[in-house]
Amino acid sequence: MNNIKPIRTKADYRAALREVESLMSAKANTAAGDRLDVLVTLIEAYERAHFPMELPDAVDAIKFRMEQSGLTVKDLEPVIGRTNRVYEILGRRRPLTLRMIEGLHTKFGIPAESLLKQRVERG
Repeated sequence: MNNIKPIRTKADYRAALREVESLMSAKANTAAGDRLDVLVTLIEAYERAHFPMELPDAVDAIKFRMEQSGLTVKDLEPVIGRTNRVYEILGRRRPLTLRMIEGLHTKFGIPAESLLKQRVERG
């Protein structure tokens, strides 16, 4: 096996992806498994630097968690308030309060960073 080196170029990145693909069946705690772990870490660092992802806004984050966890509007009521309030939030007609943000983060594990990004549409 050749030495692992930093990923500095697109060519390095593509080569690392190809190698990871060939190592996908490697067992943990083996030389190949260790190599896979190190390469994945290097790829993640390169992707974070070169392909930064925007966090979703609050409503997108809530809708994603609802879909992911099979939650309903009724499930959100203890944290947000009555049904009409939940729909106002999901329709971007009302901003989340700090209490709602805290509850959504604590009860449903939605990242606070996303909950703080709010777009309220007037109209």
